[in-house]
Amino acid sequence: MSPALSGIATWLAARPGMTRWIGPDDGVVVEQAAALAALTWPGRARWQLPATATVAAAVALAGGGALAVAAGLAHGGRLTPRVEPPEDADLHTGGLYAHSRNPIYAGLLVASAGWAVLRRRPEPLLAWVALLTVLVRKARHEEARLGQRFGAPYEAYRHRTPRFIGVGSRHAGP
Repeated sequence: MSPALSGIATWLAARPGMTRWIGPDDGVVVEQAAALAALTWPGRARWQLPATATVAAAVALAGGGALAVAAGLAHGGRLTPRVEPPEDADLHTGGLYAHSRNPIYAGLLVASAGWAVLRRRPEPLLAWVALLTVLVRKARHEEARLGQRFGAPYEAYRHRTPRFIGVGSRHAGP
């Protein structure tokens, strides 16, 4: 993580009421916010899409959004963008979490891919690649913290559940 992003995270974490949303070691949260914001790059469409591509992108946007929201609901009031799980966090291994260690991120990636395609500009597509890179790195950091917090039960879960739904092997690595 760059010193600038670490500095932004530290500055934000020091603001009253922000500790639920960001901590001093959460520069990756700043990167995630920047990548999401870049998806909205302004400007008119630069190319046409076939109707099938438009429908597929719209389905990805809606379906991925629904997946992310449904997975987030499992956390209730404990949902946070931070890398460090809340003190009273439970280890979620059922429902959508039985199929993905990170169903919120999987849904976010599918939805944002649909959005980037629908924008019909190169900048949102590049922003999606940046978001993918950030979320893979963020997932690795979170998974390390979950391993420290929950030990053997988390490691067993990690070995049987892919990082993202249908992506990679059943064991998606550290």
